[in-house]
Amino acid sequence: MSRLKSCLLLFLALFSASESIAKEEKVEELNEEFTEALLLRPLPDRKVLAHFHFRSSAPPSRMYGRHHHIFPKSIYQLVHKFKVREMELSFTQGRWNYERWGGFDPISSSNAKPPGVELWADFDVAQDQVDDSWKNLTHALSGLFCASINFLEHSTSYSAPQWSFRSFSGKLRYGTLPREAVCTENLTPWLKLLPCRDKAGISSLMDRPSIYRGNYHSQRLHLKSDEFDTSEMCNGIVLEQTLTVVLRPDTFSGQVLQPSWSLSSLFGRTVNGKCSLSSSSNVYVQFEHNLVSEGDKLRKDSEVSENEIFIHEGFQNNHLFELSLPPKRVIKEAGNLQKEGSILYEFSVDESNEFEPFDLGLSWKVPVVWSCPQAPLQASRFLLGSGNERGAIAISMKSTRSNIVERAGYDEKECWLRVGIFQMVPWYVKVYYHTLKLFLDGEPQSSTENIEKILVSPSEDKVSPGVMEVILRLPCSVNTAALTLEFDKGFLHIDEYPPDANQGFDIPSAVIHFADFVANTSFHDNFIKEVPILSRLQEEIPVVSYTEVLLVPLTTPDFSMPYNVITITCTVFALYFGSLLNALRRRVGEEERLLSGKVAKKAGPLTLMISKLSAKLRGKPWEPPKPPESGRPSTNYKLIAKIVLVAGVAAAWQFYFQ
Repeated sequence: MSRLKSCLLLFLALFSASESIAKEEKVEELNEEFTEALLLRPLPDRKVLAHFHFRSSAPPSRMYGRHHHIFPKSIYQLVHKFKVREMELSFTQGRWNYERWGGFDPISSSNAKPPGVELWADFDVAQDQVDDSWKNLTHALSGLFCASINFLEHSTSYSAPQWSFRSFSGKLRYGTLPREAVCTENLTPWLKLLPCRDKAGISSLMDRPSIYRGNYHSQRLHLKSDEFDTSEMCNGIVLEQTLTVVLRPDTFSGQVLQPSWSLSSLFGRTVNGKCSLSSSSNVYVQFEHNLVSEGDKLRKDSEVSENEIFIHEGFQNNHLFELSLPPKRVIKEAGNLQKEGSILYEFSVDESNEFEPFDLGLSWKVPVVWSCPQAPLQASRFLLGSGNERGAIAISMKSTRSNIVERAGYDEKECWLRVGIFQMVPWYVKVYYHTLKLFLDGEPQSSTENIEKILVSPSEDKVSPGVMEVILRLPCSVNTAALTLEFDKGFLHIDEYPPDANQGFDIPSAVIHFADFVANTSFHDNFIKEVPILSRLQEEIPVVSYTEVLLVPLTTPDFSMPYNVITITCTVFALYFGSLLNALRRRVGEEERLLSGKVAKKAGPLTLMISKLSAKLRGKPWEPPKPPESGRPSTNYKLIAKIVLVAGVAAAWQFYFQ
């Protein structure tokens, strides 16, 4: 019996030990991780796209604990305090050029943002607590990033989209600040979330003057958490930080060739080594499939041998361009029969140091012209009408013909293009949604035939903005489509006007998304999933674009008039009460004595001697000479006239403004 008990105890001990070892191995597998990467891409308009990508991950706190070595503590506290399931915050200066820089690739679909600040967050709280969590989150982010995000706390500044975004929980909130200025005060706290900040690694390239003189830059923070999920397959918190910059190289290469560039010419710095806490530090140079196709055409035209192909391991023999450093790996996109795939050159910065810095450069050998992939429709928005009373908003969409919809088993008449539009309008722009009109190729169309579904939330004065979510069902053969909405301009209280009211009021950008299209880049190699930036490029990202920010002039009062009224009123009262107090407080006897003393001082010694001598001869006591009395009545008359004049002006002023 004792032997059986000992065996049972030994079995239980071994089982518990194996279970603890398995848990420890699982925790080790879900350990914190940080990666950094930089993707460079030449653009057709002689510019260069630089996309910085940083990814930090932390395992679930119930398994790993609340203390972290790499993951930023402020983000962890933000997630747990406000129960954030997913959040995205972006600071953008400039507008993404969809026509020249593309709109049908993963980078443009996820990193091309509207000007100013854009914030959306999905919460894991009760429905009645979502608004309070949103307000507290805006205040926390405002202090964390030194920005005016707290202005989004008011109900007139944010909305609750239902199905325009990927979340269908009904707990998502969306808000924008189009006029928010972006500067280094926002970039510095963003960099502080990185383990090495901008002192080492790829982030050391972020020279402030180089970044902010670019044509476009957008710093983005995307957060995804399943900390509050009860399942065992949760991944914890994943923080993705990206900085997308469009730079113009300073090097001169003539009007025909594309400009040559290097890291030192773009950013004024080089990489002196990787971040010691980063598990991977790579730099990628991407050539889009249209550029690859143009290179193949040039190769065929120049009759280059088949062994000397356009993109291959022996990059020194490339007749189109030349790289200053040998790549670590060449990654090819899985293309199809219709188009060539894009090419990525991978470079590692692990072996670089202060004595041998990493300074990648690219120089072109022959001129080449290509275009970036475009979204099915290119959208723009503008205002119609004139005056300060009413107007109309128009959204125009033009077919690019670069992504023709082809579906097996459908003819042209049965092919449809689904386009979603999300538009938020401030409450002082009173939109009449019943005036919605749709035009296809310049011809008015019935809304019931071409609108698949629509959701409208009218604005309420000083309470909530107006929101419209609509999905259009357009034929694939359409060339142009236009959507118009009429509105009236409201009136604001004088306290509600901003300091620069005469500049106009902003209507945030409309979000255009294509439900049937996704942007992704698929690769042949399986190891790509281990690299965060490449796995991100392989994700199926919805194709999204933003329209322009509209500037609406409203009726504004003359803000200088209150100042003028206050100034002239104070002047009149000062003159009136000053003269009145002078008349009431004046002492006539003292003034006469002072005046006689002044006259005596003005009289000469000879005059005084003669007056004393005459008084002695007459036998009368000597008296000092008195001033002439002719000026006293005139002085009194002048004083009385002044008081009467001021009183008359004050009475007329009071009568005029009653």
